[in-house]
Order: sequence, then structure tokens, then C-alpha cells
Amino acid sequence: MNIIKKILVTVSIYLIITAVVRGQSLTGEYRAAIGIRAGETSGITFKFPTGGGSKVELIAGIWSNWLNLTALYEKNVPAFNVNGMKWYYGGGGHVAFATGTYNEGRVYTRGDDFAIGVDGVVGLEYKIPPIPFAISVDIKPLLEIYRNGNVFLGIDPGIGVKFTF
Repeated sequence: MNIIKKILVTVSIYLIITAVVRGQSLTGEYRAAIGIRAGETSGITFKFPTGGGSKVELIAGIWSNWLNLTALYEKNVPAFNVNGMKWYYGGGGHVAFATGTYNEGRVYTRGDDFAIGVDGVVGLEYKIPPIPFAISVDIKPLLEIYRNGNVFLGIDPGIGVKFTF
């Protein structure tokens, strides 16, 4: 009976991997991706194509006692003539909400504070053929205006790992 279980588990794993791999494109295209971004703004990212080589990326992130929601429109172009590797660039905006009261030296923030901002992005993404993962590295400069009128300008480098489907 033990050998039958091993065979069934092995066959099941093979079928699952085959189904996932067949659903992936060798050109680096995918229907959507979900993963994490680690950087000054770290959080969950969701990316999906809009057509014409463009994608929208949504990031729910945390940054220095703030919760922020970012939306980016990104244009994708082939990089280094490598299947699955693309440059992406674009821009968008974000809204941020303070999660506590603190003083960073430059800005005193209350728990009910908020900010809005504009973001740019330039990065490189590699969708690893034929497995359903993509890795990326980017720089996301931002200009943020706080409710009290203070302004913050930052460069937000990050790396990402996403599951593609």
C-alpha cells in the first residue's frame, strides 16, 4: 500500500507541475502576477496586463509607520533580447495613511494623518520560463504632500518576487 501512495503522490505532483507549466508562456507574458516587493515601500503587489505591452501594478505597502496604496501604469519593452526579460517604466500615484503617532525629525505625524503623492517607476523584470515566477528590480521615485503641507521627495528602490498565472 505504501508504494501505491508514493506513485499517486508522484503522478499528482507531475500533473500539477505540467498544468502550471503549460499555462505559462515562453515569451514572458502572463495573465497576472501576485507577489511581494521589498524596499523602502514593502508590501503585496498585483500586476496585470492592459494590452499593447502595458501593465498596471497595484501595491499595498508599509513604509515607516505608514500604510500606502499605490497604482502604477507601466510600459513594457524587451530587454537584452532575452525571452521573458523586459524593461518597464511609467508612473502613477499613491495615497498614504499614518498608522501611529511619532516624530521622525522632519515630520510630526498623528495617527489620523494622510498624504498623497505621485510616483515614477523604472525597472527590469524577468519572467522565468517555464516556471510561474518573475523577479524584478526597480526604482520608484516619489513626491509626497502631507496634509499639513510638508513635502517629501524620495527614491524608493525595491526588489520583487511574483507568482505568475
